Amino acid sequence: MLKINIICIGKIKEKYFTDAITEYAKRLTAFCKFTITELNEEKIRNNNPNQSQIEEVIEAEGKRILQKIGIQDYAVAMCIEGKQHSSEELSAVIDRVSLSGKSTIDFIIGGSYGLSQAVKQRADLKLSMSRMTFPHQMARMILSEQIYRAFEISTNGKYHK
Repeated sequence: MLKINIICIGKIKEKYFTDAITEYAKRLTAFCKFTITELNEEKIRNNNPNQSQIEEVIEAEGKRILQKIGIQDYAVAMCIEGKQHSSEELSAVIDRVSLSGKSTIDFIIGGSYGLSQAVKQRADLKLSMSRMTFPHQMARMILSEQIYRAFEISTNGKYHK
């Protein structure tokens, strides 16, 4: 069975986001093994960080993210400079990856300062949800829903109509 991981920085505090993600995770058990790995955000010592401090945070978070990606995993970096896909195109990507012999797909959501270059370079696909900016908690919920929708599309389910 295909394994889908969301690897992300930070924890979700809002119950309405966790409830929605839990619901999609439950629905996904019919299609894949779905997990979310939350990594702690790096702390910045002051409220007005300079570019050097921001880079340190991005690099430190990136190192911890890379430790969670398996050598054979298909990695998808969620980043603004990535390519936008329709729900049908995302479904096709998941189908193609699973048919290629890969057993794990990692979707990576960075912290509030973004993803490190090392994570983006490791990625097999850079994916953008939108040119708009979303809170990371909302992005995690939307991504969970879109992964579920992708499986429903590939199995001709009723959800995607």
